[in-house]
Amino acid sequence: MRAFFVNLPKNVMKCFAGYNVLWHLLAIILTYIIVTSGFDWLYFKSSRSSLLLSLFFPAVRLGSRLPIIVPLALYAIGKVRKTLKALNTAYALGQTAIIGLLISSFYKAFTGRVHPPRLLSQGTTDISQDFRFGFLRGGVFWGWPSSHTTIAFAMAVSLLMLYPKNNITRYIAISYALYIGFGVSISIHWFSDVVAGAIIGTGIGVVVGKRFREYITKQI
Repeated sequence: MRAFFVNLPKNVMKCFAGYNVLWHLLAIILTYIIVTSGFDWLYFKSSRSSLLLSLFFPAVRLGSRLPIIVPLALYAIGKVRKTLKALNTAYALGQTAIIGLLISSFYKAFTGRVHPPRLLSQGTTDISQDFRFGFLRGGVFWGWPSSHTTIAFAMAVSLLMLYPKNNITRYIAISYALYIGFGVSISIHWFSDVVAGAIIGTGIGVVVGKRFREYITKQI
């Protein structure tokens, strides 16, 4: 399990260091534009559909369970078959998911954004611009950015960094991230929460994927 913790603290710091901080700035700037322009509320009003919800609501459950199931399954496969490739992928995805959760929860603890209403009904007021800045004023389970999206994009990009020439992995990873992002954008999150999560998650995936690719290369 030593490989799971390799460079974990450094990777967390690396996500905020140098050019990597630009991912966070971009997420903040785009969020400000989307929120203040009224697009968040417009998207909310136009995307609430029972058909869409039935097709994409599973993304909420998948986005919280697969980041646990997939690394554990790959770890079990790697141990049983003694496959170093599967083990390293499990460690990379596990570390990516943890960092994605830590960073998104850190932001949520200070932004306290109010989550969207579950349903759009007559008289529903625009609360898309409601943030409760401070510490733990809105908890860490709701708000900005979307943890589901952050983790999904972080894991997807990490896989793309690890296996850049594997087309099957590429299509599965991208499809998964987009499904999770769109799914939570029509159910439990504002559109800008998802955009920010996708950007921040991409940055995390690049950092962790690159580090583990270097780590794997040294082992070969």
